[in-house]
Amino acid sequence: MAKPGHAWSRAAEQAEAEAEEGEDPLDAMIARTGCLEQHRQLQECMAERQDWRHCQAQLRAFGACMARRQQRQ
Repeated sequence: MAKPGHAWSRAAEQAEAEAEEGEDPLDAMIARTGCLEQHRQLQECMAERQDWRHCQAQLRAFGACMARRQQRQ
């Protein structure tokens, strides 16, 4: 049984498998927002720390980037 809080690591593994097959549609969508770097930093933190509570700075940076994009629209 999977441990709570590890859904991100499973998602990262799935994204890696899909990247081998071609570009991940989620990454392509996020790239169009201009927030891909913040998203990747958040993913890296989640993969390393295995707990979103330790990635608050990255989470806030990604959220702020997405909020700025929403305001521009």
